[in-house]
Amino acid sequence: MRYAVATGRAKRDATQDLRGAIPPAQVQHLAAVTAPKPLRAFLRTIHSYVGSPTVCAALKLAPLLFQRPTEMRLSKWSEFDLDQATWEIPSERMKRRKSGKLYGPAHVVPLSRQAVEILLELHKFTGHCQHVFPSVRGDVRPMSDGTLSAAFRLMGIDSVAAVPHGWRATARTLAVEQLGFPEEIVEMQLAHTVKDPLGRAYNRTQWLAQRRELMQRWADYLDELRLDSTGVMTSTLETIRPDAPY
Repeated sequence: MRYAVATGRAKRDATQDLRGAIPPAQVQHLAAVTAPKPLRAFLRTIHSYVGSPTVCAALKLAPLLFQRPTEMRLSKWSEFDLDQATWEIPSERMKRRKSGKLYGPAHVVPLSRQAVEILLELHKFTGHCQHVFPSVRGDVRPMSDGTLSAAFRLMGIDSVAAVPHGWRATARTLAVEQLGFPEEIVEMQLAHTVKDPLGRAYNRTQWLAQRRELMQRWADYLDELRLDSTGVMTSTLETIRPDAPY
């Protein structure tokens, strides 16, 4: 309407009359586990899941990487450097403005030792494919966007309690509250825009050493949580059943 007024197509901006007439939308946050005790039970449930190698690995990697489900689901082996323990998500696949997708840098995800172990094991099953998590309907397509949600339902995890996207909130909360990491470092690893006091956005390629420390300590923390009473840790991919649909 302002453009219409500026170009002589309208005499006034009629939308001014509607200000305050429509109540703002209520923000509803996605369900996530943000306390240590229920997180312990959640992790043990995931690590006891019986399914295909692809889905078992995806379920276990999701809390370690805490990236958006679509970014992980569409990941390709070419994006990973397991020797350097890094995953570079192309800018066009990130949740950014159009200019950021076109000209922004890749988002670097440092990989913990545990994440590398899972990926090396998964490579035996899907390393011949382009996608890290190929579809069960064919190697050329990625895993369906509903696969992890379906696995949650099979495990009896209600969407009111947790959803695959919720790992981001889990890490955002507990990495700060339990591990004491600065909010800025966690936000940067979540690929959120972080600004300094002068309003300048930090470069996402900076603070890599601090973010690498965060990812390893976070992975160790998750392992510590799911330790059983005997002190024996669950194997990373011990619950695989290759013929399972999920």
